[in-house]
Amino acid sequence: MSKTKRILRRLLIVLGILCVTLLVALLVPSSYVVLSTQSRVLTLEDTLPEEVDCILVLGCGVYSDGSPTPMLADRLTRGTELYQAGWAKKVLMSGDNRSQYYNELATMHRVAKEKGIPNQDIVLDYAGLSTYDSMYRARDIFGVKKVVIVTQEYHLYRAIYLARALGMEAWGVAADGQNYRGQIKRDFREILARDKDILSAIFQPKPTYLGDPEELTGAS
Repeated sequence: MSKTKRILRRLLIVLGILCVTLLVALLVPSSYVVLSTQSRVLTLEDTLPEEVDCILVLGCGVYSDGSPTPMLADRLTRGTELYQAGWAKKVLMSGDNRSQYYNELATMHRVAKEKGIPNQDIVLDYAGLSTYDSMYRARDIFGVKKVVIVTQEYHLYRAIYLARALGMEAWGVAADGQNYRGQIKRDFREILARDKDILSAIFQPKPTYLGDPEELTGAS
């Protein structure tokens, strides 16, 4: 074997080791988040282990006409089902209201009322700009100590993990009503998000917006 080939072989070995190391570094923390919270993922048919303060429905995309994306629609449906089944007396909706042109909460509020949740039992958090922010604000703004979280399953593990890291008792119910376009890309991004939020759970920075505490009372 020539000297050039030996050098190339060694470079390929080193490159392979680096790739494996990077893969492990990405997958091990993400897997820990999933494995440590799996037992807290429930279904609508389960019995909730303890009485909770609220059902927390996490926001996601809305269309320009104000209608919910399929993922958000499924979250709102599942949240309504849990409310109607008596899992909690309040539904806390946390989402992004970054401008007058993009308002997840307006859509979530309207759809929840259309589905039959009384206005006085809907609580709105307009500054849920991330999963971490939503959990932090649920605890510090609304005084939530025990919660059932509603989102898609791939996202649910991280949400439960963050809630528990912030000192809340948390369970979750998945809202997977259909196959969603772009899910492979979303799953990959979630691995990175889990890795990042492990650091958030350790250092617990303040959310983007905090503010004064509010009672867990219905929307006006």
